Amino acid sequence: MLADKTKISSPSTPKSDCESKVKFKDSNKMSSNSYVYAKHKRFFRCSTEGKQVDELVTLEHQLWCFQFLKFNDNHCNSAMAGEGNNYDQRVDTEEEREHFLKIIQAFKSYKTFANNLVLRRLSYIETLPETQQTALSRYKTSLQEILKCVALNHQIIEMITEDADSMFENPLNHSNNFRIPRPKVTLSDVDKVQVTLKQIYRDWTDDGVIERIQCYQPILDELEELFPSSLSEQKNSKWSRSDLNVLVPGAGLGRLAFEIATLGFSCEGNEFSLYMLFASNFILNKCPDVKLHKIYPWVMSCDNNLSSDSLLASVVFPDVNPTNLNEINSDGRRFSMVAGDFLEVYQKENEWDCVATCFFIDCANNVCTFIEKIFTILKPGGFWINLGPLQYHFSNSTEEESIEPTFEDVKLIIESAGFKLLRETTKLPTLYCQNRRSMLKQHYESVFFTCEKPNSPSL
Repeated sequence: MLADKTKISSPSTPKSDCESKVKFKDSNKMSSNSYVYAKHKRFFRCSTEGKQVDELVTLEHQLWCFQFLKFNDNHCNSAMAGEGNNYDQRVDTEEEREHFLKIIQAFKSYKTFANNLVLRRLSYIETLPETQQTALSRYKTSLQEILKCVALNHQIIEMITEDADSMFENPLNHSNNFRIPRPKVTLSDVDKVQVTLKQIYRDWTDDGVIERIQCYQPILDELEELFPSSLSEQKNSKWSRSDLNVLVPGAGLGRLAFEIATLGFSCEGNEFSLYMLFASNFILNKCPDVKLHKIYPWVMSCDNNLSSDSLLASVVFPDVNPTNLNEINSDGRRFSMVAGDFLEVYQKENEWDCVATCFFIDCANNVCTFIEKIFTILKPGGFWINLGPLQYHFSNSTEEESIEPTFEDVKLIIESAGFKLLRETTKLPTLYCQNRRSMLKQHYESVFFTCEKPNSPSL
C-alpha cells in the first residue's frame, strides 16, 4: 500500500527567526584554480553539506551557499598547463567577467528600457488629434500606472542584484585590473529580466500553483511511486529516501528541486542561466518568510488584454517559507544547487539514483547528447523522469547547429542510449508562464515518460 502522495507545497507558517547568511572569505585567499560560474567549463557548487563548504563559508542557519569546486582531476590540470595557457586563462576570465557584468547590467537597465517604451507611447499620444487624445484618456492613465508598476518591479530587481557580485566572490574580482568596457545591453537582454519575473510567478506564488501542479506534480507522484515512503520507513528497510540522490538539470528558480527535497530525497538542482541563479539566490537566501514581496509580471505584456486589470495584475512571493530548507537539511537530507553547463559539470559515471527533467531536453541543440549524458551519470537501476514539450530552442538559430527529432525519434534515441522505456503519456496539457487574464492562452501538449537504466547492459 503506497503512502499518500505529497502534493505541491502550500503556504507555510512564518519562521522569522531563521535567516539565511552566506559569508565568503576574502577571494584573495582562495586557490587560484577555484572559479566562479562560467559560460564554458568552469563551475561552482552550491551546497549545505561537506567539509569543503566549512572552509569557505559560515553554515550557521545556512539555507544554501556557493561552494567553489576546485579542479583536481588530471584532465583539467593538464588542460591548464602549458606555456600559453596563462594568457588563455586570462582571456577566458575576462570573457566570463564580461558576461557576468552584462547580466547585472541587464537587470539594472530594466527600468530604463521599460520606461522608454511607455514614454514613447505617451509622447505619441500627444501628437494625435484632440478627439483621439480624449478617447485615449483611460489608456493614457493605464500607461502612467505601468510606470508605477515598473518602478516597483525595479525595487525587487535592486534587491535581487544587491549583492550578486559578492555572491560569486573569487579571482574574478575587480582587483585583477581587467579593462572590461561597460557592457552593451540590448532589448533582448532586458526581455530575459522580464521572463525572470514571470518565472517567479510560476515557481513561487499562489497564482502559479496551477502550472506547478501540471508540470511538477506528475514528477513528484512518479518519485512516490518508484520510491514509496512506506517501504523506506519499515523497520528493516535497507534504504531511506535521504540516501537517494536526485538531480534536476535546468532547475530554474529551484522550486521542483525544493519540492523533491521536501519529499525526503537528497536533491541537487543544476542551472546555467545567471538570470535564474540571481533570482533563486534571492528567494532561497533572502526571503525568510512568506508573501514578503510583490511584483507585476505582466506589466510589459501590452497585447491581448481585455482590461488594464490584466496588465497591472500583481502577485506576492514566496508562497512557502524557503527557510524550511533548514529543516530539510537537518535530518540527513541535502538540498543543493550547482551552476554551470550540465554537460560539463557532471562527469562522474553511475552517480545518481534518479534524474528528473522538466521543460529541459529541448534546450539542447543536440538532444542525443543530453540523453547520453543522463544515461551515463545514472546508477545502474536508476530512473530518468521527464516532462515537457519539444520546443527546440535552437531550431531557428542562424549561429548554432541544431537537430529537432520528433518524439518518436527521441524514443529511438532513448533506447539506443541503453534505456528501458517504462511508461509514457502524451498530449499532457501544460502551461508555461501564462497570464490567466490574457486574451491569448497557449499551452503545450507535453510528453511525460519514465526510463530505467538497466542493472546490466543488454546483450
